[in-house]
Amino acid sequence: MNLTDFLGKKKQNTDSEKKEKSSEKVEDLFNIWNTNNNQSWKNNMEVNNSDLYIWNYGTKNQDTTIISLLNDIFVNAFRLKASDIHLEPREKNFCVRLRVDGNFIPYKEFPLSQRDSIIARIKIMASLRIDEHRLPQDGKINYRLFGDKAVDLRVSIMPTIYGEKCVLRILKKDEKPPELMELGIMPYNMVKIKEHLEDNYGMILAVWPTGSGKSTTLFWLLSKFNPEENNISTLEDPVEYRIPWVNHTQIYPAINFSFATWLRSLLRQDPDIIMVGEIRDEETAKLAVEASITGHIVFSTLHTNSAAHTIQRLTNLWVDPLLITSSIRMIISQRLARKLCPKCKIQYKPDEKIEKYIIGKVGKYLKDKENISLYKASPEWCDSCHHTGYSGRIGFFEILEISEKMEELILKWGSRTQLEIQAIGDGMIPIKEDGLLKVILWDTSLEEMISVLGTNN
Repeated sequence: MNLTDFLGKKKQNTDSEKKEKSSEKVEDLFNIWNTNNNQSWKNNMEVNNSDLYIWNYGTKNQDTTIISLLNDIFVNAFRLKASDIHLEPREKNFCVRLRVDGNFIPYKEFPLSQRDSIIARIKIMASLRIDEHRLPQDGKINYRLFGDKAVDLRVSIMPTIYGEKCVLRILKKDEKPPELMELGIMPYNMVKIKEHLEDNYGMILAVWPTGSGKSTTLFWLLSKFNPEENNISTLEDPVEYRIPWVNHTQIYPAINFSFATWLRSLLRQDPDIIMVGEIRDEETAKLAVEASITGHIVFSTLHTNSAAHTIQRLTNLWVDPLLITSSIRMIISQRLARKLCPKCKIQYKPDEKIEKYIIGKVGKYLKDKENISLYKASPEWCDSCHHTGYSGRIGFFEILEISEKMEELILKWGSRTQLEIQAIGDGMIPIKEDGLLKVILWDTSLEEMISVLGTNN
């Protein structure tokens, strides 16, 4: 054996020994992980208190605590059907709250040492600047779940004295809007809605402050039209529901692509039905009204406190009262309330004062006025309602139609009170009475109705 062969054989043996030792080290490493670290991971999962704890995101193994922590927050928010996730810095900790059925549920608290890492991770996922801490930032995350399902998270980051606060609005993609009957539309209101869906032109508005389900109502109305027989276009901020054959468009204020800019261009696209996500300014209001009186059906939303107040709001945006009477066909005012949990709600007999109030307001709709019984949330609660006493949501509605007498009043610049009295005379059921009927039908509690509509209503 020559020197070259000897050195080659020795090198081969040395490489083989290194591989065996390396393999032993890897085996030892995994054994140590399985015996010791595995228990710490189990403990960590118990602390996270997650039934759907994920440490795999897509097809990549996520081996960092922050990524696992955020996955845990997101998935549990989806499981609880939360509408928003709030990540809020405090003086001594960093807390997470979920908005479920319109109310906050405390979720977890984290040490301040994790605050910056969590916010930075969200900024990376939303393609935001991680070095900007002084200015607000907005973005969007496309979060993919199992089974090729996806959820959009609209991100808003705002600086506070304790650090940056982050709010994520959950928008489920490709989800069909619920039926209005499921949301609590009563037959007397459904008749009015179906009647005006037969109109060939005009504007239908859904009004009330943010978070009252206006977009859901508009998309239900849109779903009643055949998109293959009509040219339907929507402009939204953001796009929430996706309807096949409907042209959905997202506004981009950063490049001056606003509702008004889109409306001017859209009228050259031969539209039949137009949905404007929100009327925010004078220009958008005038363009929407003009579109509705030139042979188009227009749906939109407006932030007002009642159906009658919507007329005044449009005049405040300098829309001519004559154009209002020519364009508006129906105004739907709505508000969402929590439904009582069917498993733990309890029945009770209201006192005499409450009973007289109910009979005075909605007694004409009741067959048996002597035996009125109501339900309320149980103080003991149950697991199915996450110990809140409520599960799901239901809507309170009032629908204003433009009659001939209403037109005359609008042209005379009638007050809000005059408009509301005339609307009731024309057959509008006020939202407070609609809410009381939901209480009598045991869908929600009197306390919830008062908290939603206020003591004035």
